[in-house]
Amino acid sequence: MKYLKALKNLIMKYKHGVVLSYFFVYILWFTHLERTVTSVFHPIHSWVDDLIPFNEMFVIPYFLWFIYIFVTVTYFLLTSKQDFYKCCAYLFIGMTICLLIYTVWPNGHYLRVDLNSLGRSNIYIDLLSKLYSMDTATNVFPSIHVFNSVGALIAINKSERLHNIKWLQWFTFVLTVMICLSTVYLKQHSFMDILGALALNLIMYVIVYVPAWGKIAKEANQELSKVS
Repeated sequence: MKYLKALKNLIMKYKHGVVLSYFFVYILWFTHLERTVTSVFHPIHSWVDDLIPFNEMFVIPYFLWFIYIFVTVTYFLLTSKQDFYKCCAYLFIGMTICLLIYTVWPNGHYLRVDLNSLGRSNIYIDLLSKLYSMDTATNVFPSIHVFNSVGALIAINKSERLHNIKWLQWFTFVLTVMICLSTVYLKQHSFMDILGALALNLIMYVIVYVPAWGKIAKEANQELSKVS
């Protein structure tokens, strides 16, 4: 009985975590697109892509993305309901916009290299080979990898608890840049995908973080108090 009560209190304390159920919708939707958008799509390409060399070592920061996003969202879930809601609103609305774009405007690229023709074999090539086999070269514009990385960086920077931790701010900045670079150095994305993601980041930043609704409401209440 004691453990059941403790479990109930824990569930009630973190009940705001229910918004994470969005991931089920996202996974089902994205998986559907990956299975249906295979050969008929709008090719994404930029002249910048031709100047960027292939480097399999960037597979490390590319996979660090999964840990980065998980740790960021989990931290806010456990420490700050306000930061958690803002972070989730930013990421989930943006990811939904990406899925809508993929749905109404199927896109992809032909940038991937033939790993068998490289003439070398290492752990990075092996990891990338698995990535290529699991993830198609479609549904790429805007890049969700880039969008979420920048979104996590902004959420951490805007957090009152984390804003003044300089080493963390610099670490997450460097990690975000490396993840963004990894998408093009691995030929997982076009340079245009990064630009699309950054444009979406700008829109979501304005929507989620620019309007200080709490401050506006507080000032409005103060004005009303003065009038009354």
